[in-house]
Amino acid sequence: MPEDYKVQNQALKIGIVGCGGRMGQALVGVVLDHPKARLSGGTEQQDSLRVGQTIRHPVTGADSGLVIGANAEQLFENSDIVIDFTCPTATVMHSGFAAKHGTVHIAGTTGMTPEDEKALHHAAKTVPVVYAANFSLGVNLLFYLTRKAASLLDDEYDIEILEMHHRHKVDAPSGTALGLGQQAARGRGVDLGQVSDRVRDGITGERKRGDIGFAVLRGGNVAGEHSVSFNAPDERIILSHKAGDRAIFARGAVKAALWAVDRPAGLYDMFDVLGLPKE
Repeated sequence: MPEDYKVQNQALKIGIVGCGGRMGQALVGVVLDHPKARLSGGTEQQDSLRVGQTIRHPVTGADSGLVIGANAEQLFENSDIVIDFTCPTATVMHSGFAAKHGTVHIAGTTGMTPEDEKALHHAAKTVPVVYAANFSLGVNLLFYLTRKAASLLDDEYDIEILEMHHRHKVDAPSGTALGLGQQAARGRGVDLGQVSDRVRDGITGERKRGDIGFAVLRGGNVAGEHSVSFNAPDERIILSHKAGDRAIFARGAVKAALWAVDRPAGLYDMFDVLGLPKE
């Protein structure tokens, strides 16, 4: 790794923006438990009631000796790596902090537009950035299997993607569902934007051959469930993944963080982290 990066031969200092939320708390627990990591701090928005509260282990309640701050730039300055599961506006700003302070940026924010993603590409000219729709190891295997199946099954097989999340999720379809759609489209050699069918209501007419359909469910406290079905006359193939706890995403993000510190500046994803073939 270049000498000007801040990583030293010791436990890596990992900061978490949005540390008070559901995903942030899962990340806090995984970082505090990891033998090769040290929690360097956590932040929330300036007007959050969590600012000033002690950062505790979400399971044991153990005091980390840190309090939740509101200065995200300072967190980037004081960390080797910052993990970011926030919102697109915040992640765009955070990518600038990563580039400015030479901090590895792990971005799991969903709902990013192509314009938002330009900020990550810009930061990746200076530092390693790992950006993924989903950091679960199992989900990334599902991405690969979806692309492979789509490449082997022609458009006689209608592709449908179904996802369910907790009632608090604000974007739909989920970033993971869209990622599955991208992988299916890549397997078929088509543009997802041209074949995506995301709204069905009323008299829609027959299903268009070759389309990739999406369906969304919301309710309860579901951490995340995704399935991809390939549907032909008299035959149906289903690939699926169910998340029992957000800790699986947190563990994947920390795995990506530890992997990224040995990499040159660039934009990476979980296929890179896991060594999965991209084609």
